[in-house]
Formats: sequence, C-alpha cells, structure tokens
Amino acid sequence: HVQLVESGGGSVQAGGSLSLSCATRGHTRRSGCLAWFRQVPGKEREAVAVIISDGSTSYADSVKGRFTISRDNAKSTLYLQMNSLKPEDTAMYYCAAVSRTGIWCDVRYWTSSLGYWGQGTQVTVS
Repeated sequence: HVQLVESGGGSVQAGGSLSLSCATRGHTRRSGCLAWFRQVPGKEREAVAVIISDGSTSYADSVKGRFTISRDNAKSTLYLQMNSLKPEDTAMYYCAAVSRTGIWCDVRYWTSSLGYWGQGTQVTVS
C-alpha cells in the first residue's frame, strides 16, 4: 500500500521560494515514477513535474527554469524546489506515484486519474 504525505506549503511573496516535500511509503524505488501536480478551484489538476526511477525529469512549460523536482531514495522523499514564484503558481500541490514506468511518466501524459495521491499542501503567492 502506497502512502504519500506532502509538507512545506505556505504563503510567500512573488519572487520568493518554497520547497515542498513528499514522504513516500510503499513505493518501490526501482521502477515507476513520482510527480508533483497542482490544482486551483474550478480547474483540472495539472502535472507540474515528473521524475522517473532512472532520474530523468519533465516539467510543465509554465515552471521550466523555476522549479526543480528531485528525490532522496535513502529518505524515501520527493522534493519540489520552487523559485521565482508568481501569483499564478498559487494552488494546492499534490504528489503522486505510479509503481510501473510507462509513457504516463511525463507531464504531457500523466492524468489525475492515475496513481496514488497525497492529501495536498497549499501554496499561496501574493
């Protein structure tokens, strides 16, 4: 059974930085992929960044160059470093996990109907 617990959200001024963490339990590190999604009320949940078990990553165009996804296998933790934050980054941020690697391990193809999910952490940029 996979469990994901996000932390690190909060309020920050535009141009500032935040770092999100996601403690993962039950997710195998040898295969599959992990991701950060975000959602604002009234809109669909969108993939922000994905990292595959081999370390390769993909990012939404809106966050490229500002956000960095990483993982610490020893700590079973997924991270999202967010720099140069903008008001439009305001959202609930979720981490997600899929146990098998596949075409879905990419921001273009991973949808909110797939995988295990955390409860979310709120990020507010003003």
